[in-house]
Amino acid sequence: MTFGRDFINGAMAAGEIKMKTIGRNSSKGLSALLLACAMFLMPLAALGQTRITMPNNKYSVSDDVKLGQQAAQQVYQQMPILRDSAAKDYVNGVGQRLAAAIPEEFQHPEFRFSFDVVDARDINAFALPGGPMFVNRGMIEAADTEGEMAGVMAHEMSHVALRHATAQQTKATSAKSTIVGLGAILGGAILGGQAGAQAGQVVAQGYFLRYSREYEKQADILGAQIMARAGYDPRDLARMFQKIEAQGGSGGPEWLSSHPNPGNRYQYIMQEAAMLRVEPGSGNDSAQFRQIQSRLRGYPRARSMEEIARSGQRYPNQGGGQQYPNDGNYPNDQGGVYARGERVAYPSTRYQTQRTSLFSVAVPSNWRSLGGDQASVSYAPEGAYGAQGITHGVMFSVAQSNYSDLQRASQEVVQGLTQSNNYLRQTGGFQRTTVDGRAALATTLTGRSPITGQSERVTVVTTTLGNGQVFYMAAVSPQTEYTTYQRAFNDILRSLQLNSRY
Repeated sequence: MTFGRDFINGAMAAGEIKMKTIGRNSSKGLSALLLACAMFLMPLAALGQTRITMPNNKYSVSDDVKLGQQAAQQVYQQMPILRDSAAKDYVNGVGQRLAAAIPEEFQHPEFRFSFDVVDARDINAFALPGGPMFVNRGMIEAADTEGEMAGVMAHEMSHVALRHATAQQTKATSAKSTIVGLGAILGGAILGGQAGAQAGQVVAQGYFLRYSREYEKQADILGAQIMARAGYDPRDLARMFQKIEAQGGSGGPEWLSSHPNPGNRYQYIMQEAAMLRVEPGSGNDSAQFRQIQSRLRGYPRARSMEEIARSGQRYPNQGGGQQYPNDGNYPNDQGGVYARGERVAYPSTRYQTQRTSLFSVAVPSNWRSLGGDQASVSYAPEGAYGAQGITHGVMFSVAQSNYSDLQRASQEVVQGLTQSNNYLRQTGGFQRTTVDGRAALATTLTGRSPITGQSERVTVVTTTLGNGQVFYMAAVSPQTEYTTYQRAFNDILRSLQLNSRY
């Protein structure tokens, strides 16, 4: 920095004049002068960077990890995770580079940073305790450089490293509170605004806080320091915050709803940046950043967080993320391709048997398995699946129930589905049927699909298992195509066999 060099050179010149004036003075005076010069010659990062103190926290590090993992599973279910391995790998690479640059005093060996891209257009990102981070596609597209994107990520990682979520709850509650009470803050303190409302059922309902201005400033300062240590220009963090503040929308910038401006944010980040030495790195821009940005801009328009919140979760266990690794059974890197202007292929009259640890079932041969775990999986034809769920096909899953009675347990499942997919409504009561010889109930849900814009019909069939859970099948199709799919759905239900141990 020119100012720094001129200041040092001026100080040294003044020292020479002083030495000529005092001549052979005491060794004590000379030592003091040499020490002053040596201090000016030290790296600025060692001299001037702001010292940050870890906030008081009554919770254990394992509490952070547990809470973050629980919340992440809900995010994977309730938010549209972009299924693009190239974008995910790129963001992960930047994230791991930043994670390695966190100062040692704020490193927690138990934390595991992971990175996913949310298919939402808002300029936003959030991180959960223990390390799971979610970066909106809109934030990547809005950044002018890799450094600007990395700046927001470094800020979010600073909240995690400083354990701000649990520290904030420590300040807000008595010593008698438990980790259960902590869950109530995640919807707002971590996610905020519409994101908090959407994932909100992530941990609590109706109780939303946000990070304090004190913690925001800590994350700004530590974020700038992390950037410099990772080889990024910390000034990019200040520039990105200017973009975020300029973002339009009736509710204001999404990111600011959970990250209030402590005041003079741009100025003090720039001041901190002036005191930091940027370590050698790959620079703040890269060809790979441009390639990923172009790739994302080539996708169809992403929904806003508000639209995602209004449409609700498509169906349980369709979210992906770490929960369902890309093992070749989930949709392709584009998250599946919904049919645009053409009809999804009719179900094949030929069937193929699919098996999990819980059940076996025969599905049309032109349908594919769409990830999930061994007890929760969907099957759908090409053009009928994507990051937001399925438009045609079947889903099998299990739900924990508070009731042993089939009627009440089934109603509980239906209520859960209509709450998390809030465009659906139950039409009519339950009809008796069977699943693999077991007593079962069936009912119908209808509503306007947020994907197709058409009326959708979902037939839900439920039966109880011996372990307090309810097994259910959800058969999905547009209302206008139901008669075409009804035969396939009936064939699938008749072929369904549950494992004998259940």
